[in-house]
Amino acid sequence: MKRIYLFLLLICCASLVEAQKIKVACVGNSVTFGYGLANPAEEAYPAQLQKLLGEGYEVGNFGKSGATLLSKGHRPYILQKEFEDAKAFAADLVVIHLGLNDTDPRNWPNYKDEFVNDYLKLIDAFRKVNPACKIWICRLTPITAKHPRFESGTRDWYWQIQHQIEEIAGVAGVSIIDLQEGLYARPDLLPDALHPTVEGASIIARTVYSSLTGNFGGLKMSSLFTDGMVLQCNESLRITGTSNAGDQITVSVGGQKKRTVTSSNGKWSVMLDPLKAGGPYELSVSGANKRYVYKDVLAGEVWLCSGQSNMAFMVAEAAEKAALLKKAGDSSNVRLFDMKPRWMTNAVEWDGSVLDSLNSLQYFKDARWEKCNDKNVSRFSAIAYAFGQMLSDSLNVPVGLILNAVGGSPCESWIDRRTLEFNYPGILNNWTKNDRIQDWVRERASLNIKKSDNSQQRHPYEPCYLFESGIIPLASYPVKGVIWYQGESNAHNKEIHEILFPLLVDSWRKNWNKEFPFYYVQLSGLNRPSWPHFRDSQRRLEKIIPGSGMVVSSDLGDSLDVHPKRKQEVGERLARLALNKTYGKDIVPSGPQYKESEFKNGYALISFDYANGLRASDDKDLRSFEIAEFDGLYFPAKAIVEGDKIKVWNDKVKHPRFVRYGWAPYTNGNLVNRELLPASTFTSSDN
Repeated sequence: MKRIYLFLLLICCASLVEAQKIKVACVGNSVTFGYGLANPAEEAYPAQLQKLLGEGYEVGNFGKSGATLLSKGHRPYILQKEFEDAKAFAADLVVIHLGLNDTDPRNWPNYKDEFVNDYLKLIDAFRKVNPACKIWICRLTPITAKHPRFESGTRDWYWQIQHQIEEIAGVAGVSIIDLQEGLYARPDLLPDALHPTVEGASIIARTVYSSLTGNFGGLKMSSLFTDGMVLQCNESLRITGTSNAGDQITVSVGGQKKRTVTSSNGKWSVMLDPLKAGGPYELSVSGANKRYVYKDVLAGEVWLCSGQSNMAFMVAEAAEKAALLKKAGDSSNVRLFDMKPRWMTNAVEWDGSVLDSLNSLQYFKDARWEKCNDKNVSRFSAIAYAFGQMLSDSLNVPVGLILNAVGGSPCESWIDRRTLEFNYPGILNNWTKNDRIQDWVRERASLNIKKSDNSQQRHPYEPCYLFESGIIPLASYPVKGVIWYQGESNAHNKEIHEILFPLLVDSWRKNWNKEFPFYYVQLSGLNRPSWPHFRDSQRRLEKIIPGSGMVVSSDLGDSLDVHPKRKQEVGERLARLALNKTYGKDIVPSGPQYKESEFKNGYALISFDYANGLRASDDKDLRSFEIAEFDGLYFPAKAIVEGDKIKVWNDKVKHPRFVRYGWAPYTNGNLVNRELLPASTFTSSDN
């Protein structure tokens, strides 16, 4: 009899434990159901969520493939058996992810005005079943540019729905789970443009888990926060991080103490008052159960140095190696944060282990802020180091340089995804085969990954990839501005670059929420036929992009080498731009800049900005000027200095209408100003 009583007692206890489990209803469409997965019962996000939450929870999957939120949609969720089952489940916690299928042209164009009311009715239906339930609605998982209807409406309707979901959360008094953020940079995890792989479902599960529990892994900071860091001086500084929801965060530095509370999405930020240049400071960031203390922190001028191989070109490879290294010991005020790529992008095949790893966004090696010495200066960017050294010497303040340049990288790989989706979506789809990509870039990428059978394999040249792996991880670390040397990988098509480059600058400024200066290097001299047109295009872009500036490097080129070795002068020319335009110093920022041409009496009279002391760099006759009556029919021209202008003529051209300078892939142009700074390639034509 005692055994029977004991058995019954165990049954009652088990039933009591079962009854005390917290019920979680995952309501949604095919993404919730696990469409496309080999075993949805084990691999769909609700199943993975169950494992994360543990035995104290019971998670129900009530996803229905093709379901719409709209009650007049082609498959309304409220008319499906899964909806009835979800209500009968009487969940304590309800997670709703609906709206993807409402982007169908059968739905949104016709019934979008009913979306808010239909969503509110769905929320009320679950509250009626269990008035005590807590409800989360989800920002939609991504739909990528690969979707067949992306440009014909899906893209635009998707973002309209995202906006309405934000509105609905406020009206209904429910929380939001952002299912887009974790997957938006991972199109490789959405092979059909819509449905996640197992890894993608895992990201969704972890996101939902953190939102339900408030557990975001405790206090975490950007990898740029290390001992020896440089913080931007004389500006209010937004310091950001993540922590568990509700955690109190305290940030202290230089006598300041700022406090905040982590929001429900695990993010926090504080705004520090401006720090005076100098140091060292000690920065501490404290959370509920963790505290970071960063020592030997300096306040100074922080610049991001990016682009492709000519920016990555190391001091050890430069013609001025000895001179630059000699200064390393005197560079106590210059600090380096060197983000080296994990895998090179030159013309080599990658092995299988690399291919397996490249599905993550961790393309750059871990880095730390370092003081200058022979070793780390030697492997750092020659241009960036020369730039930083001249800034520090001239301003007498610490300078921090963040380097993340990648050899061969095209402009489009550095632009954020939403910008390209709305401004140039064609470049995103099937990128290794579309005709917008330069042949050698496509061929190199194909060679690098040719051992892979994975059609979703990612490469650093993929559009958006380097923004997502090299810019987003900087977590908007406060910077003063950007120096940039890139273009070789886009020089075949200046028209496309004229679209992409302004998008890149705007993309980065939006990421930092700051209109910082953006200074770039014009391509050098090299025997590639398209380069004169591209250099002139870069010159014109300086006039179009606010807050930008360009330095000329064609006089330092190498006719046979895309990596000319004279880098110190390039870095110092960039520093001149910054000292004049950003810091207001009385220094000539540029060589002669073409302004206009006046044609009369058989000659052209050319005006320039920064024209004081016009002359030939080698004290010989001015070279590389051409003149024409008809655009495209140019003749070599004689050129002389007349005051602050250049007179150009050829006796064979009686009625000149066009003039150009330095119009050769490898130019021997020798026009400079008093500071011996060179003039850019230019043409008076509007080509």
